[in-house]
Amino acid sequence: MRYIRFATVAACLALSACGATTQRTDESSLKSQSSTTSDETAERARARIHTELAASYYELGNMPVALEEVRESLRSDPNYGPAHNIAGLVYARLKEDRLAEESFQRALRISPTDYNAHNNYGLFLCDRKREREAITHFMSAVNNALYPFPDRSLVNAGVCARRSGDLAGAEGYFQRALKIRPNQQQALFQMADLSYLKADYPGARLYLARLNQLAQMGPRRCGSACASSAAWATATRKRAMHCSLETGSRNRWRRAPWLPGATNDHGRRPAIAHR
Repeated sequence: MRYIRFATVAACLALSACGATTQRTDESSLKSQSSTTSDETAERARARIHTELAASYYELGNMPVALEEVRESLRSDPNYGPAHNIAGLVYARLKEDRLAEESFQRALRISPTDYNAHNNYGLFLCDRKREREAITHFMSAVNNALYPFPDRSLVNAGVCARRSGDLAGAEGYFQRALKIRPNQQQALFQMADLSYLKADYPGARLYLARLNQLAQMGPRRCGSACASSAAWATATRKRAMHCSLETGSRNRWRRAPWLPGATNDHGRRPAIAHR
């Protein structure tokens, strides 16, 4: 289960539970929350440009160049929050946890309402099994009326809650995500899985049917959740008639190698965990 990971000028990360994984950073979360204005100083303009370059190199997996671009950005403007947010993502990828956490915290001291920084810091914390702290940051992002993708942070919160064993809380977050965006594929996938765990087989089939409808619209409309659930849905059809007769969880079909879960504002991530 994956769906949480980190966000920046153009991206963020992702998580999952039960094997939940968080999703990676999305272009939307890598993008700077601040907009360019006519009175932007030359130093701030340089910082913004280098931060955008850092986000691009981060998405390409080129951490050395991404780190150098972040440093260049901060040399131009040490108080540019988005640069510290991206620095957190880069340091996290390099497994420099202390520097990553310091960077996320600095980003949030500069801009306490930065939804990208909250989402990415949440992914970082959830991946390190600090679920309560993580969910607090996800919800800070969700509660920002300017955040364009609250469903992503809600799914991340759900994946994180599920990883901590709070299945009821996880379901609540996934349901909230679906109220905001009824075709939220990660939330649909998670709800299908949770419904099956509760022996709510009709409910599981309904969520899978909704995912299948998205899959028929093509990969651009559905994405990784449909891809990872295709085999799962096929198995479900074959076993649906027997579900009501099975009482042991050990008879459950084998899961796909990873389940979609959390999403950083980047968008993709391998299974784990979403992380």
